[in-house]
Amino acid sequence: MSENLKVLNNIRSLRVQARELSFKTLEEILEKFKVIVTERCAEEKVKDAEISQRAEKVNKLRQLMLEDGIDPAELYEFSAVQPKPKKERARPAKYQYTDDNGETKTWTGQGRTPKFLAGHVANGGTLDEFLIR
Repeated sequence: MSENLKVLNNIRSLRVQARELSFKTLEEILEKFKVIVTERCAEEKVKDAEISQRAEKVNKLRQLMLEDGIDPAELYEFSAVQPKPKKERARPAKYQYTDDNGETKTWTGQGRTPKFLAGHVANGGTLDEFLIR
């Protein structure tokens, strides 16, 4: 909160500041505040009306669905985000290997060398043994 708003929000500070102003200036400030409060009140009423209209529409739709034998909870099943299918690789796999856990995996030959293949090469093996032909 800015210092000006802190002064406006504290009655003692506001009184101190008001002593420095003329009565006419205080009346002008009061009129401006009244305009602002009136505008804000109108905005809040519009917001409340929109919320109540939306609630009415939702209740009407819910009632129509129940009359047709549709449970509104069923909508969630149909609208749930479906998982995206895995994208195909831009490059085909070049090497295929079975790791220590027995899982068959592939590697395109780009990026960091998988630990299993790096260990195999470090122990004197070659990547050619895992080439996909």
